[in-house]
Amino acid sequence: MDPALAKEEKLEELAEFFKALSHPVRLKIVSILIEGRQCVKNLGEQLGMSQPSVSQHLSILRSRGIVGCKREGSIICYYIKDERVLKLYDMLIKEEV
Repeated sequence: MDPALAKEEKLEELAEFFKALSHPVRLKIVSILIEGRQCVKNLGEQLGMSQPSVSQHLSILRSRGIVGCKREGSIICYYIKDERVLKLYDMLIKEEV
């Protein structure tokens, strides 16, 4: 593969990654999931949002590989899948303090 094309594809991928994180609700979801796995119901309660709305945001984060999910009985729990998010969040939070 042409190195210029590979770099372009990587930049496109990064743009999509940052787009998925560019909404305040999704950043709040990430901050909650950093603390541990959560189901949609718990996320909705913590965010003060409906489950369908939370699910839409989770869908965007899942489509970019930022979060993953695992079924635990009848409940689906979400967790941080992409380690880069942990590093970015940590770096940004430390910058603010």
